[in-house]
Amino acid sequence: MNSPEALHILTHHQAGHLRHFANLARQLPNDWSLMQGRGAGQDDFGGYRFQLAYMAYALALAHRHRLPAAPGVFKPLFEKLIAKMLLPEVWMYWARVSRGGSVFNMHLSDRLEEAWDPVARDNIMYSAYVQSMALLYDYLFDDDRYAAPGALTFSYWSFFWGGKERRFEYDQNSLNETVYWQMVESGYLGVACEPNCVFQICNQPAILGFRMHDLVNGGSVAAEVTDAYRKAWTQFGHLGANGHYNMMMAQDTHAVRDNAGPSPWADAWCGTLMNMWNRDFVHAHYPAQIRDWRVEGEDGAVSVRSAERPLIMGQKVVNDDSDFGWAATWASEIGDSATLSGLQRHAERYMAPTWREGGLYYPRNDMLQDAEGHRTLVEPMCGNVLMGYASLNVPDGLWKLYNEPIAADERRRPALVEVGEGIDVLQAYFDAQAQQLHFTLRRCASRGAGFEVVIGRLAERGPWTLSMNGRRVAAGTGATVGETSLSSLGTVEQGVRLDGSEFADATRFMLAFETA
Repeated sequence: MNSPEALHILTHHQAGHLRHFANLARQLPNDWSLMQGRGAGQDDFGGYRFQLAYMAYALALAHRHRLPAAPGVFKPLFEKLIAKMLLPEVWMYWARVSRGGSVFNMHLSDRLEEAWDPVARDNIMYSAYVQSMALLYDYLFDDDRYAAPGALTFSYWSFFWGGKERRFEYDQNSLNETVYWQMVESGYLGVACEPNCVFQICNQPAILGFRMHDLVNGGSVAAEVTDAYRKAWTQFGHLGANGHYNMMMAQDTHAVRDNAGPSPWADAWCGTLMNMWNRDFVHAHYPAQIRDWRVEGEDGAVSVRSAERPLIMGQKVVNDDSDFGWAATWASEIGDSATLSGLQRHAERYMAPTWREGGLYYPRNDMLQDAEGHRTLVEPMCGNVLMGYASLNVPDGLWKLYNEPIAADERRRPALVEVGEGIDVLQAYFDAQAQQLHFTLRRCASRGAGFEVVIGRLAERGPWTLSMNGRRVAAGTGATVGETSLSSLGTVEQGVRLDGSEFADATRFMLAFETA
């Protein structure tokens, strides 16, 4: 069944965010333009791994709920994001972080050794994202390429230092198994990020991965884990005494660190993800939590109040928390349209919305506020990813992805199976009752090529007619074009090919099939 949002054409801003994700995904390997944050060494919450993963999650939500009949838009982008996720620049921080030395694990440093395999121990803040992205790909596109042995390989070699190649081969199933047993061995309290640091937030993506694995392969691992996780945390509580989500637990002492600030990111990030399996709990506590750091602005604008970070070991912590962006994603997941639109209104006024190569983003700005006190701080995680995620998500979007499986017949429905890089798809859904494929295309003005679209899954569909902006322009049977007034329409191996180079404006199509 199509989400109600699929019936509507993407707004100009939504299409712009989608195009910006595509632009970043298509950058050459190790070109991290616009993605560098304030922190050093990929240690913090604005690291490349988080930007890549939440772009993938946003694409999954947009595909499932807004453009369900356009796998050709999303599949190639997923592949590029996963390829980037495996680049050493994304995960090599672990060789340093695995040795400990922070205030949370300094007392364990004599027992901790440098680890190069980024998923074998701890580091759920990376492993769970690779796991969930690969399994989401399989689930959404019915393609198990990442189940092949070695399909998820972490490798590094340098001519200048380090000796022989470091190489660690996994696939989506072996990685899922690795993460699962780490969860079991923790007593279901969760796998550590940095050594000895178990964050509630960072274990939620693993749960998403378990659910995708269940949907692809059968089983009920996600139900097992969430039931046991809930019971394990009963003695500590998901929330602290102040009603906000507990941030983390020390693995050795089980001492819990609450969200004392409270910091918006700690509530909003955890709430966004936990909603997929614990919706009633998340919704029940949302109003009181957001009230403590929500800031009312002028004319309906909304901002957030960040908590002051204390000095640690005499040092100022530099970290891209992305409080504003996480607040937006949480509001989108909860369905709090007033807060979401207020945050978007603030961003439009004070965060310099910028269009680049057809894509919309909010550029990095390290200044917390302007002279009038309006929040202007924009981290790359916020400006590149989270504001776009919030715009493309739907109420309970993750919950629906997790709890409402794709039906087998949906995978056989006609769809846009290939989409050139120069085309923006603004609408794509199949009306099963009427037997009609609706899609709206527009050429991206910043692209000089890549305007072909292939409509596939037609072989067993019988006679059809194609209309463009309400006017009949072609007819055919299955994957064969019979007659057409469009010179750009033809037959290819995958189905019917359409050249969209002339569609400077949004152009509506309907492919209607004869019903029995």
